Amino acid sequence: MGSTSERIKPHAVCVPYPVQGHINPMIKLAKLLHHKGFYVTFVNTHYNHMRLLRSRGPDSLDGLPDFRFETIPDGLPPSDANVSQDVPSLCDSTSKNCLAPLCNLLSKLNDTSSSNAPPVTCIVSDGCMSFTLEAAEEFGIPNVLFWTPSSCGVLCLMHYRHLVERRLTPLKDASYLTNGYLETAIDWVPGMKHIRLKDFPSFIRTTDENDIMLNFFIRETERSSRASAVILNTFDPFEQDVLDALSTLQLPRIYTVGPLLLLAHQIKDERLKSIGSNLWKETPGSVEWLNSKEPNSIVYVNFGSITVMTPQQLIEFAWGLANSEKPFLWIIRPDLVVGDSAVLPLEFLTETKDRGMLASWCPQEEILKHPSIGGFLTHSGWNSTLDTVCGGVPVISWPFFAEQQTNCRYSCTEWGIGMEIDNDVKRDDVEKLVRELMEGDKGKEMKRKVMEWKIKAEEAVKPGGSSYQNLDKLIADVLLAGNV
Repeated sequence: MGSTSERIKPHAVCVPYPVQGHINPMIKLAKLLHHKGFYVTFVNTHYNHMRLLRSRGPDSLDGLPDFRFETIPDGLPPSDANVSQDVPSLCDSTSKNCLAPLCNLLSKLNDTSSSNAPPVTCIVSDGCMSFTLEAAEEFGIPNVLFWTPSSCGVLCLMHYRHLVERRLTPLKDASYLTNGYLETAIDWVPGMKHIRLKDFPSFIRTTDENDIMLNFFIRETERSSRASAVILNTFDPFEQDVLDALSTLQLPRIYTVGPLLLLAHQIKDERLKSIGSNLWKETPGSVEWLNSKEPNSIVYVNFGSITVMTPQQLIEFAWGLANSEKPFLWIIRPDLVVGDSAVLPLEFLTETKDRGMLASWCPQEEILKHPSIGGFLTHSGWNSTLDTVCGGVPVISWPFFAEQQTNCRYSCTEWGIGMEIDNDVKRDDVEKLVRELMEGDKGKEMKRKVMEWKIKAEEAVKPGGSSYQNLDKLIADVLLAGNV
């Protein structure tokens, strides 16, 4: 009997965009689908597959009998580097080179005599991997697009074409980056108030009409209308106005299923929990170090997986933290500084050795839930924003690129959980903002707001909550539709 029941299991092929911040939410979604009865094939690029094996160990991608890992090439020249790849090159290459390998993989999986897997019944792919739509059409199965940025970021991306039509981008020349032009108010995007050009995802900051990223997002957002459905990792009350506006665009049905990290907590299968997705090796000991600290006393500093800075910016952050006299846990990736290794001044290390811990990577969700964390100095990536809301931790935001600028704006003005630090970072500003975050009136007000959002996020993922119900509806209405 075993083989018959196995054969009728629905089979989801999950295809993330191949950088850390997109892989993490996709693996959570994949685990939830498995938890709901799906056979799952998770498709990494060869490059990231090798990085995961290096960071997590040679057996880490063995998977489970019904949760398997496969790979396709990304089309870029081979490399053994252990860094995030160049995003424009990756966008250009995946959109041109990944369709044929994916179709070959689907054919291989569908050959049930040799694959030991049920036939593929649906594709769940990143919104930035829309070449999968052609594969889904060829195989006659539903394809759901999972846009992993914030909904406010996605709404901005959906209006890139309008910015081009109104000649707001590309910029006339580089001086427009510094002459106040980016402060231009954009008051014609439904669902967004008080938004400026500078709050749009940063790919509009180009002078080149052939810019890869600008054109890539115009293309990908417009292709989204062909999907069977769109998934967003958010919860309704957090971005209600934006979600209402998105629902009026030429998009299929939108399912909000976030925060995925809270939904994923409901999975009890230890084998599934042990499947991780960190591309960097975690530095041991960070949680143990926090265990010895007072509640709400530590500043957590992490700029995510792609942000890079100059040696001077690194030094300004370092001395700002030192001068604030607050204890901190600072995650410094090996590739954090542009074209250089991240080297901190010896005097800084000496001065802060008793109250600071430095690590190269860490289990961030666990860190932000820890009672000793009082504030988060962040790049405002969407995963980090959701992590901090779920942990009830207010932020200082130093956005780097993509929709981090949008998330920063919303954190500071709409959600009331953050303060922004200028891109041209100065140690005095860092010191002042860290002190305000940890002990000032504004910091206390932000803490109160973020705790309110935390409760609403938890309500959304409970049985009967909006995100909990939406995941079940997505499965019943779309992912199982081709499996009757």
